[in-house]
Amino acid sequence: MPFIIAIITLAGHIALLLWGTRMVQTGIQRAFGPNLRSFLGRALNNRIKAFLSGLGVTAILQSSTATGLMASGFAADGLVDLVPALAVMLGANVGSTLIVQVLSFDVAAASPALVLLGVLMFRRTQNPQVHDLGRVFIGLGFMLLALHQLLGVLTEYADTPAFAAVLSAISSTPLLSLLLAAALTWAAHSSVAVVLLVMSLASQGLIDPYQAFALTLGANLGTAINPVVEGQSANDLSARRLPIGNLITRILGVLAAFALLSPITALMIQIEGDGARLVANFHTAFNLLVAVVFMPFLSPFANALVRLLPRRIDESDPGHPRYLDPSAKETPVVALQGAAREVLRLVDVLEEMLAGTKAALTSTDRRALAELRRKDNVLDRLNTAVKRYLTSIDPEELSDIDRRRLDEILLFSTGLEHAGDVVDQNVLPHLVKRLRRGMTFSKEGQHELSGLLDRLSNNLRTAAALFMSQDERVARMLADEKIVFRRAERDGTNAHFQRLREGDFDTAETSSLHLDLLRDFKQINSHLVAATAYPVLERQGELLQSRTIHQNVGEQVQS
Repeated sequence: MPFIIAIITLAGHIALLLWGTRMVQTGIQRAFGPNLRSFLGRALNNRIKAFLSGLGVTAILQSSTATGLMASGFAADGLVDLVPALAVMLGANVGSTLIVQVLSFDVAAASPALVLLGVLMFRRTQNPQVHDLGRVFIGLGFMLLALHQLLGVLTEYADTPAFAAVLSAISSTPLLSLLLAAALTWAAHSSVAVVLLVMSLASQGLIDPYQAFALTLGANLGTAINPVVEGQSANDLSARRLPIGNLITRILGVLAAFALLSPITALMIQIEGDGARLVANFHTAFNLLVAVVFMPFLSPFANALVRLLPRRIDESDPGHPRYLDPSAKETPVVALQGAAREVLRLVDVLEEMLAGTKAALTSTDRRALAELRRKDNVLDRLNTAVKRYLTSIDPEELSDIDRRRLDEILLFSTGLEHAGDVVDQNVLPHLVKRLRRGMTFSKEGQHELSGLLDRLSNNLRTAAALFMSQDERVARMLADEKIVFRRAERDGTNAHFQRLREGDFDTAETSSLHLDLLRDFKQINSHLVAATAYPVLERQGELLQSRTIHQNVGEQVQS
């Protein structure tokens, strides 16, 4: 029974350590995630800056897995080359060792102060960044508290026969220990937590340095498995070059270190006698040495990965561009025609989203809403591909007419993507809320919203026709639709308030949702008009006149 209690207590403290680590990671990602992603993307132009940025971002995030997933996304989208992306991973592996270095010292006394500070900051809900940093300090306090409690439990039960038997079974087979630590790290998604656990065992003398180093090598191997597993759904093998490349460097480094583990252990013992510091120093030294060895060979290594994992194009993937022929860029007029055809695919996707939105006004199928969100991802991918393709055309090869057409394509593609964002970020949350609360629009409300969606679909097709023809008559007709939508929103709002006065229950229950959707539909229409009609009218010198006629100066300026 004492042994069972000890195991439960030990597992509870390990769980607290994992939870504290998780809180630190999520708090940092929520507070600085977008800024760190942007910083990482800007730094990926050479291997040295990439290595340092990977080190810095991981030191802040405390998750080489998170850094790896960000870098993998950049590499998969073609935004960065594979060589600097691999350098980021080498830096990330070094960065993940820094918190272990800090916690290898006796800083447990700071735990209550960190938790107290974190709680005070966490209660500042009016400031989201301070609120999220509160999670970080609470997590750090939990980590220190868990480590302190771990040491107490290990000290109390170290001499029990059952505990000694478990440690003896682990230490008798170093290779098994390495694999066990790798599995634990993969399951926990945190090499930091596993290395800290090993550090606690070593500090109490429960495992010798050789065994501690073998477990640490396993933790380094396990942390490289997560990005590979996370990216397993990618149909294109080229999207997995970075995580697989990082795993290969880990495997080669672990194999070399494991083969030389006896002399390495003897050398490390001469430098440092404290068990916790030994583990922290070995962890850092291993990752630094792997980075130093692999940095000069990243180019041939990247070339080998490209040959082993060629780009596989899935023609059935709706987000994969079909008409952006790289060879056509030498003839800009052909390239622009291909890009225009690609943009028409965005029109089709957005039209499907509008049709799905209309169905969702009365449907109870949550999966249909998830499908709409996936279609917005398709829009984003296609728009990114079009922008990257057009901006890679040599400007010197473009005539004035070609430059104007290129701008028209970019403007329309971006307008469609913005319209899709309104559906994804504004409309869908309202529809999800309706389902979650079990609300139903009134019949009159459904008719109004469905009518506006039908009109939006018609305007989208008109915008596509205008995009291809650049006919000023169509431009004027589409621009007039903005007046129609403004009037429809006003009339719909007045009718909605009238139903409220009459005591319609469904209208009262869905009041805020109905009014928000009216505004969202008007915003979608504004994106379509601004992306197609306004440029044509402006070239004809009619834009200012149309604004005067329709007395819509303020709204047109906002668009």
